[in-house]
Amino acid sequence: MHTREKIVIIGGGFAGLQLAKTLNNKNKKVIVIDRMNHHMFQPLFYQVACGRIEPSNISFPFRKIFQRSRNTQYRMTEVQRIVPEQNKIITNDAEFSYDKLIIATGCKTNFFGNKEMENLAFGMKNTQEAIAIRNHILLTFEKLIIERKRSDDGNWNIVIVGSGPTGVELAGAFAEMKSDILPRDYPNMNFNDLNIILISSTEKPLGVMSQEAQDKSEQYLKQLGVKFLSSERVTGYDGNKVFLESGKEIESNNVIWAAGVTGNVIEGLNPEVMVRNRYKTDRYNRVLGYENIFAIGDIAYMETPKYPNGHPQVANVAINQGKNLGRNILKTHLSDWKEYEYEDLGSMATIGKHRAVVDLPKFKFQGIFAWYFWMFLHLMLILSVRNKIAIFFNWMWSYLNKDSSLRLIIIPNKSNRTEQ
Repeated sequence: MHTREKIVIIGGGFAGLQLAKTLNNKNKKVIVIDRMNHHMFQPLFYQVACGRIEPSNISFPFRKIFQRSRNTQYRMTEVQRIVPEQNKIITNDAEFSYDKLIIATGCKTNFFGNKEMENLAFGMKNTQEAIAIRNHILLTFEKLIIERKRSDDGNWNIVIVGSGPTGVELAGAFAEMKSDILPRDYPNMNFNDLNIILISSTEKPLGVMSQEAQDKSEQYLKQLGVKFLSSERVTGYDGNKVFLESGKEIESNNVIWAAGVTGNVIEGLNPEVMVRNRYKTDRYNRVLGYENIFAIGDIAYMETPKYPNGHPQVANVAINQGKNLGRNILKTHLSDWKEYEYEDLGSMATIGKHRAVVDLPKFKFQGIFAWYFWMFLHLMLILSVRNKIAIFFNWMWSYLNKDSSLRLIIIPNKSNRTEQ
């Protein structure tokens, strides 16, 4: 009897999910393994952190996604090690064998080896971290209203490190919160002293985008009252002060680290296939030196003539590598496999209401039209119709009222059994 090929996918981010959906209800046995029980739409994490949308609106449980699938199973566990010579992986709870293994573990925040920073600053790579930022910032304001003038200066500075799209979008959203929402929530407080500080190692924000986008985004940040520190590097943070390379110090109890990512690497493969914490692959996403192990998305490092230093770690690459590998796996003959080629569809960022920058391959535009374009595209990318409607409703509500009703502080009880 012919047994179906068993494909194990580690990670259900953009790449892993697209691959699983391409293989869904086909003649393969698919197991998706992820330590979270849901797929997360990362581009909108900053809106969760600012209380604009609920985490559930951008989180999609795997069991719901594959509810009607005849061939795809999901397992919630963390992979500890790959044993390639035995075609198996070892997780916290069990061992899984595979015919083909696909690593789609994505990235985590890169603190560049700074342990203190890792322990004291906030990253923003998963739902929990985005909620932790929201809780912490809102608690700061609750503290401020009780302590008033006695309050420590660090409470008045929200510091965001890194001026890529995440940092810029977060700074814009906090600046709007400062001007539109906080004065209504805390009518007896003066928020003029609250500083949103964006620290950038480059001269302009959005260093990877076009010159027009960089100039415009800097202008937008200044219009919103964000303090933009250019060509500055953070050397340390002790929980009270941010230390800069220039010798300056900034007091802050709210530091969000948005300055780079590093791959979630799993032990067990030859260290020589690693390039900057990513698995080196051929043009079919096969990890070099392995016949049946593949890497896709942010964790994959593929050199092509167009991208000799690997592809950018963006959702578009991950989605299309997942689709391409899925289509290849479904082909009977290896000779029919298609090489992956990245088509850069452009990049964009939004910096508050009516302010966005969009770089498309053929033309670039900024301002209100770019903002509507950004909203439309992100809505289209959201998985379910129910979530599309919920997000659209929240956006319209805050558009019309300059308000959001999602300022809940939800902190797990430490004595709760799940914490043990």
